[in-house]
Amino acid sequence: MAKFPNELAEIIWNLKRQLLDIVDAATAELTLFELFGETSDTIPFLDELKSVAERAVPWFSRLSNFQLRIAESQPTISADMLNLVNQSIERIQMEIPAMSRSIQEVKTEWNLP
Repeated sequence: MAKFPNELAEIIWNLKRQLLDIVDAATAELTLFELFGETSDTIPFLDELKSVAERAVPWFSRLSNFQLRIAESQPTISADMLNLVNQSIERIQMEIPAMSRSIQEVKTEWNLP
């Protein structure tokens, strides 16, 4: 089994935790719907929350797939695989703040917990 460099492994676990937090926070969609229903005012916000969760889930899956592929590779991680992992990490690190902001904006707009 090939080993992740420790720093890279920690980055991936951290990003996966953040992505799970985003998916969990996007469940504010249900709270918004339960409190205010589906109206012309809430629909854009409901759609935004759903969109955020839909953007986070594939990134989480991609990181998990990288972990499995690298664990299965022998004896070392290929340069191409490392490059792909690093590119994905950079993209995810850029997207997480935007996803978090979107959720926070909806929560603030509707005074959600």
